[in-house]
Amino acid sequence: MVSGSAGRMLSGAWRLLLLGDGSPTRHLELLSGQAVEIELIAMAPDPEPGRDAPLEIDELPAPLLRRQVWLRCGSQTLAWAESWWNLTAAGTNLKDKEQPIWRSLTAHRAELFREVDGLAQVEAPWLAERFGHAGPFWSRHYRFFRGGQPLTVIREVFSPELERWLGPAEPGNCNKLQTM
Repeated sequence: MVSGSAGRMLSGAWRLLLLGDGSPTRHLELLSGQAVEIELIAMAPDPEPGRDAPLEIDELPAPLLRRQVWLRCGSQTLAWAESWWNLTAAGTNLKDKEQPIWRSLTAHRAELFREVDGLAQVEAPWLAERFGHAGPFWSRHYRFFRGGQPLTVIREVFSPELERWLGPAEPGNCNKLQTM
């Protein structure tokens, strides 16, 4: 689990977004004043997650499914996310693949626990192109638990456009975290 000290280089608002256990979907809606819409990129079996995938994926029973999406509020793309699921759990919990995960998981008011496991900065040309900003971009990954068991592992990368509402991510000059 990532401690609050991992985010010391972040401003308070960014620390809450990246290290808090609240719903980023809900946060994006509150900040932008618009509903989050999902643009599904891919949702397919992932028999061998890459070496840059979060280690916590090993806690999920195979076979695995990987889902990748852009999160948009109106015309603005504010985040990219990917998630890994056990294939059966995905079928049970993701009834509408065009819906944000948080809405799917809370539709029946089921209890969930979120644990933030990692914080990083990411640089990728395809993210810069879509976000319309140069990187690096703040990223985090976390697990959802239900009934004490890991349900899914999620990685999110956030657009610098969020600085419009949250202010600068980094207060002054500071060292960068690990880059993926």
